[in-house]
Amino acid sequence: MKKLFYLLFVLLSINFTFTSCTSDDVTIDDDNNIEEPLNAEFILNVSYGENSQQVYDIYLPEGRTSNKTKVLVLVHGGGWTGGDKDNMDDFVNLIQQFLPNYAIVNINYVLGDTNPPFIPAFPNQFLDLGAVINQITEQSEDLQILPEFGLIGTSAGAHISLMYDYVYDENDVVKMVCDIVGPTDFTNPQYADNPLFNLALEALVNESEYPDGTNYAEITSPAFQVSTQSSPTLMFYGNQDPLVPLANGELLKTNLTNASVTNSFTVYEGGHGNWDEASSINLQEQLIDFIETHLPIEE
Repeated sequence: MKKLFYLLFVLLSINFTFTSCTSDDVTIDDDNNIEEPLNAEFILNVSYGENSQQVYDIYLPEGRTSNKTKVLVLVHGGGWTGGDKDNMDDFVNLIQQFLPNYAIVNINYVLGDTNPPFIPAFPNQFLDLGAVINQITEQSEDLQILPEFGLIGTSAGAHISLMYDYVYDENDVVKMVCDIVGPTDFTNPQYADNPLFNLALEALVNESEYPDGTNYAEITSPAFQVSTQSSPTLMFYGNQDPLVPLANGELLKTNLTNASVTNSFTVYEGGHGNWDEASSINLQEQLIDFIETHLPIEE
């Protein structure tokens, strides 16, 4: 079962390779003392829970301050049962090259397992993302970052990111979400009419976290969780994706627009992220612009 379900949602990987940039700014404190800018730091496998999978890497840029350095959180895909934060390293390189003043958090979460004794993914993985955000927020002064966040997710990671923002971000610390081929509607016939998918969904849901009679396909579908409080959302889909129907993206766009939530929706020729170079460059350019617009760093 695990192997069959894993094949439904493979990890999207887009190859961006860049190098990082730095800043030479200095500041003056209240006593007119010159303060040297903080050095860049890259800290691997920071724990945020008791499970060994609950770790993240954090990149802290040179010259960061607690009143301007905002945070981009990367959430990998892998069908909720696989994948690793290392799969998002190309996005780390992209951000360091073109958005060098942002902090970056690249997370792992506890992977689900559709085999006995079963490890549920929902809502556990949404809560794992929240635990990371809460820990970073609590440590923001020590880290010298401003706890305002943008989420970038691929495939299952996009689903997790959308669900966290639309349902769990009670303090509105998330300011934008980038959804790259994320599943958004589990009631779509491609899923609903697939017995294997329905069995996998049941195995991945922690029933004790939801009221009796809950429609799990709806409650875990971001398209049905949109509200006026949802963050600006950037979406990318393929018109020949065998894993995530294009209708998933179209429904999410419709519901965001109806809720008057800022959104951008792009469809590329191809499947589950296996797009041509021009499309990948276009995605990169749109992502950078969206971040700078909705999670700006003030000079």
